[in-house]
Order: sequence, then C-alpha cells, then structure tokens
Amino acid sequence: MSTALVTEPITEPSPRFKARLAGFFYLLTILTGTFAFISGAKFIVSGDAAVTASNILANESMFRLSFASNLIAGVCYIVVAVLLYGLLKPVNRTLSLLAAFLSLAGCASGALVGLFHLAPLTVLGDAPYLSTFNVDQLQSLAYLSLRLEGIGHHISMTFFGFYCLLIGYLIFKSTFMPRLVGMLMMLAGLGWLTNSFSNFLSPPFAKALSFYSAIPGGIGETTLCLWLLVMGVNDERWKEMAITRP
Repeated sequence: MSTALVTEPITEPSPRFKARLAGFFYLLTILTGTFAFISGAKFIVSGDAAVTASNILANESMFRLSFASNLIAGVCYIVVAVLLYGLLKPVNRTLSLLAAFLSLAGCASGALVGLFHLAPLTVLGDAPYLSTFNVDQLQSLAYLSLRLEGIGHHISMTFFGFYCLLIGYLIFKSTFMPRLVGMLMMLAGLGWLTNSFSNFLSPPFAKALSFYSAIPGGIGETTLCLWLLVMGVNDERWKEMAITRP
C-alpha cells in the first residue's frame, strides 16, 4: 500500500510585505549613513592636517565605528535596491534593472572609497617603513586621504542621484504608490546630482549650496522610506500591473 505525498504550495511573500521590508532596510541605511557622516565629519578640521591627525588618533575607536556604520549602510542599501527592483519591475523591467545597477555601482564605489577613510590609521601608525617620513608629511598624507575620500563620496553620490531619478520616475508611473512620492524622489535625485556636480565644477560654490541641495534629497528618501515602512504598496494594483506587464 503506497502513501501519496501531499506537498503544500510555497506562498511567496506579498508585495506589501516586500515593500515594508525594503522600508525597514531603507531606515537602517538612513540611520547608519547619517551617523557615519556626522561622526566622520567631526574629525576633519579644514586646512589643518595636524589637528585632523590629532583628532583621529585621540578618537580611533569612533573613527573606526564611523567606517563600520558607513559599510553597514551600503549593505542595507543593496538590499533596498534588490527589493525595489522586484517591486518596480512590473512598471518597466529595463528601467528598474538599470536603476538597480546604478545603485549597486554606487555602493561598490562607496566601498572602494572607504579605503581612503581607513588609510590615515595606517599612515599615522608606528610601522617601521614610515620612519622615512617626518611627522608633518605623515599628517599631510592622512589629510589628503580624507580629502580624496570626500571626492570619491561625490562620485558615488552621482550614481545614487541617477538612481533616485529613475526610482522616482518608476514610482510616478506606477499605480500602486502615490505619485507625490515619485516626484519627491525625482527631486531628491536632482538634489544629489546638483551637489555632486557643483563639487566637481566649483567647490566654493558647492560649499555654499550644500545645505540647500541636500534638503530635497533628505525629504525625498525619508518620505519613500516611511511610506514603504508604514503603507507598503497596494497589493491589488501591483498584481494587476504585474499581469498586464509581465
């Protein structure tokens, strides 16, 4: 006598659940990224390599924590990019894939830029091979490394700026999320791009503009994060679009 095996179908998580999961990781990205930015900026004294080096050596643990927080933010953002690709794929598969690629490229470049953040700890160390440099030279090298990190940050933010533009457009064209959220994300992308390219073209002008160009970025990404976390997406409309545009 044989017994038939009955297998239960595996139910895939709903789009709303995936959206809220994306919102959770988005929130982690914002929190850890903000902490890394604020804590990291405290070490740098503009134009003063000696004081900057002293700040780093006096607070090495916090300096390392700033790097770790930024790394965690990058990993969380990768999760967000993958989840948003799946959510926005029914709107336009090609643009959603391109947006995911831009986000991953930004995260990859950000990880490489992180090497410049850790470099001062090596330069300011007591390794024997550093004895050929005097103290002033080592402090200048450490300061230069942090300046290069800043430039690299603007390069990675260029990728994220275009990413936000595409995500905003896809949300605007979707029927399962508010158009206002899409518009705010497109403005966020323009804000990040303005900040990055102004730093490339005219650093003094960018410094005066930085606060204002960051406002739309902060508002747009925070709004999307909270909407995903609290509201998610409209399951019925998402499924309708997924069926009509497989």
